[in-house]
Amino acid sequence: MRPGHGLSELVPPDSRIAVLLHPSVWQHPAMSVHPVEPTPEDKLARRMTALGIAEEDLEESFIRSGGNGGQNVNKVATCVVLLHRPSGTQVKCQTTRHQAQNRFLARVQLMDRIEAERQKRIDAERDRVEKARRQKRPRSRAAKNRILANKAHQSSKKASRKGSFD
Repeated sequence: MRPGHGLSELVPPDSRIAVLLHPSVWQHPAMSVHPVEPTPEDKLARRMTALGIAEEDLEESFIRSGGNGGQNVNKVATCVVLLHRPSGTQVKCQTTRHQAQNRFLARVQLMDRIEAERQKRIDAERDRVEKARRQKRPRSRAAKNRILANKAHQSSKKASRKGSFD
């Protein structure tokens, strides 16, 4: 064999082995049809754009971690502190010994927190509207009758007290 040449170049092109070496024979057709699942980084980038968060809005700083991890965490700044300037939300991540993993995890935690804050605001607004709707709703006939009966009962008690002192 000559260096730099593949096996398919050494086989005569008209032989049966050459046909079997061609990629169209041994490559399954379904391999090219199904898309590859996006990487976690791509999913995170999509989630950030869906939330309207740009990478420029984030302020990232690195500090030394503490705890488990041995000499690595004492020497390398593996702890990631991530600040979302527009909302003021801050996240600190020192879960792993690796700065790159902590950067990814910090972003995930930040997205979770921002989503939770937005959902909390939406829920509070929904509760406020629902409370106003309940307060504006007219009373049912049974409720009105119950209130009127209670008023009549109270007035009769008051009238009986008034007559006893005279």
